Amino acid sequence: MVNSESNGKVALITGANKGLGLEMSRQLGQRGLTVLVAARSLQAAEAAATTLQKEGLKAEAIALDVNNSNEIQSAVQEIGDRFGKLDVLINNAGVMLDGEWSISNASSVPIDTIRKTFETNFFALVELTQKLLPLILNSPSGRIVNMASIEGSLTLHADPNSPIYDAKPFAYDASKAAVNSFTVHLAHELRHTSVKVNSAHPGWVKTELGGEGAMMDITEGAKTGVELATLPDDGSSGGFFHLGQPLPW
Repeated sequence: MVNSESNGKVALITGANKGLGLEMSRQLGQRGLTVLVAARSLQAAEAAATTLQKEGLKAEAIALDVNNSNEIQSAVQEIGDRFGKLDVLINNAGVMLDGEWSISNASSVPIDTIRKTFETNFFALVELTQKLLPLILNSPSGRIVNMASIEGSLTLHADPNSPIYDAKPFAYDASKAAVNSFTVHLAHELRHTSVKVNSAHPGWVKTELGGEGAMMDITEGAKTGVELATLPDDGSSGGFFHLGQPLPW
């Protein structure tokens, strides 16, 4: 059943053709938003959008390889021409190239792996957000959600009693820590506007990235991003959250 209270709002979700991206698109669509389902392949985006449309949701496909500056510019132009604003941006596209979670590889991870990880998880995220920001500022209640990870928490990585103490894939973790830094800095810059910027930790979710051993299903994992995308006017900005609870940087 679609909740129509958010009709008129437009959301862009990157990496939205499967997993968390698709489920966040579904849950936002169920709240009445028009969701722009972004994926590197237009065919994949169209397939995902069609799935949502069959559920009675307002979904449209958009080809967007976040590592391609030309495609970013084309997407910004298309969204601007069609809608004149963007109410929600969920930066969901990401990679994990270290190989496995239960490693500590800061001394051995290839520099090329670090570069490729940062290219998608950080630099592409920053570029897309910067390019879309004028459209987000056109929204009366713009929301930017950066899908980070508890693995980006330096506080928890330094705590021998934390659940992630022995999980240290350096390239991935460092990229998510950088994402959290961007969240804090951008939220501060926009603190006198209506735009809210937050980082989300979805949880350990049963996706291609999380693996079958993960504790949460995709429906539950999508909730944090959706909650931050639909915060009320008095909601938080510049925070790091999981299911409504703040996480340490």
